[in-house]
Amino acid sequence: MAAIKQGLEQKLQQKLSPLQIQTIKLIEMPVQALEQHVREVLNDNPVIDDDAPKRDDEPRDVSISEVEEKEQSGGSLEENYGPQDDDIPSYNLHVNNWGKDERPEYNTFSVKQSFTQSLLEQLGYRNLTDHQRTVASFIIGSLDDDGYLRRDIESVVDDLAFRAGIESSAEEVETMLKVIQEFEPSGVGARDLRECLLIQLEDKKRTPSVDNAIRVLTEQFEAFKNRHFQKIMARLHLSEDEMKAVLDEIRRLNPSPGGQIDDSYNDQAQQVVPDFRLDYENGQLILSMPRFSIPELRINRKYSEIMETGRLSDSRADKEAATFVKQKIDSAKWFIEALLQRQNTLQSTMQAIIDYQHDYFIDGDESNLRPMVLKDIAEITGFDISTISRVVNSKWIETHFGIFPLKYFFSEGLENSEGEEVSTREIKKALREMVDGEDKHNPLTDDELVDGLAARGYKVARRTIAKYRAQLDIPKARLRREL
Repeated sequence: MAAIKQGLEQKLQQKLSPLQIQTIKLIEMPVQALEQHVREVLNDNPVIDDDAPKRDDEPRDVSISEVEEKEQSGGSLEENYGPQDDDIPSYNLHVNNWGKDERPEYNTFSVKQSFTQSLLEQLGYRNLTDHQRTVASFIIGSLDDDGYLRRDIESVVDDLAFRAGIESSAEEVETMLKVIQEFEPSGVGARDLRECLLIQLEDKKRTPSVDNAIRVLTEQFEAFKNRHFQKIMARLHLSEDEMKAVLDEIRRLNPSPGGQIDDSYNDQAQQVVPDFRLDYENGQLILSMPRFSIPELRINRKYSEIMETGRLSDSRADKEAATFVKQKIDSAKWFIEALLQRQNTLQSTMQAIIDYQHDYFIDGDESNLRPMVLKDIAEITGFDISTISRVVNSKWIETHFGIFPLKYFFSEGLENSEGEEVSTREIKKALREMVDGEDKHNPLTDDELVDGLAARGYKVARRTIAKYRAQLDIPKARLRREL
């Protein structure tokens, strides 16, 4: 039988403090989510008051520093209300990151009318029964973001019955779908690409080229999808000029009609609120964070009086009430300290990115983007790579040449023929230029793109070309061929 041994073992283990955990969570938030979170925190803390007095004769709230000054004459907060673990610096805070309105208008970009709202509005103009309108509304709610109905009719009928408690039939759903397919943008409510394009062609003024395009999509869609134009011309007896006119008609159509309108009910997903602003003035790059500033916390007059009473009273109830207020004040101070650390971390990280990519930020020329990875900025700022990753995620910057996600400025590097490291973004730009300038009757193969980039001084393998093509949404040479 093995002997049982007992001994002591010492381990060094690092644990995150509550302040560090809170700071990490705040760093991950984009500015719009942060502003909402600040408001929620202040609303949940009864001690903090961010409302200004309505009249000049109303008693005003008290700043934290004023409370602490009063404490000096009768002992510290710690002595009066119990020991505290840490001494956090106080900040005279008042919520000044919002305007006079209760809810500020966001400086958002690319926010349009809701896709669903637009369709429901058009549905309202149709002369339908309440039952038909309910069925049509359900179908609209079943559309994908790009405007397609990718579910079969029977599934919609079943969903109407089981999820909405509405009895319908395949014929009624089909009829209501036809109504929706008459809405704008043209092509909405289609069940596949072929139907989407045909709906748009049927809405156009009938011309020989439109009629031929309808024939091509109706009778030769598979051949068209695979760009077998010669086969189509032979089967439908079309001349080369007629086939070119067909291609011109189809190119003008929109394969994703729902993509024209953003579903902006989801603020987080659709609204872009830049966390940073970069101005170029008198040859200098000036970084600012105009959307958010550290708020000033003020203690509600009623709670400051509770603290004063607890400081002077011998009553246990008064002491307990004052302790409660003190805990709420400390909680607010922790939160403000985390906000301050967040702002300093974001500012330092963004400034490091600007310094690293200085030439690019002058005019936005992509060829000036240097290869840059998270580790590069981590070494400059002294922050951990995971911290840089949290800063970069979901953050945007408004510059004098456009609005960009911070992820945009990061890319790997490859060596050129002279042994210099160049950004993969620069190589992708060269690849795009070659494809845009190619002979569309005889597009460049991946091997020819490799040779072309080599002639420009970029050493890139064929598999890398295929990867970059996919990232740039450039199809294979066969699918780029035009008549």
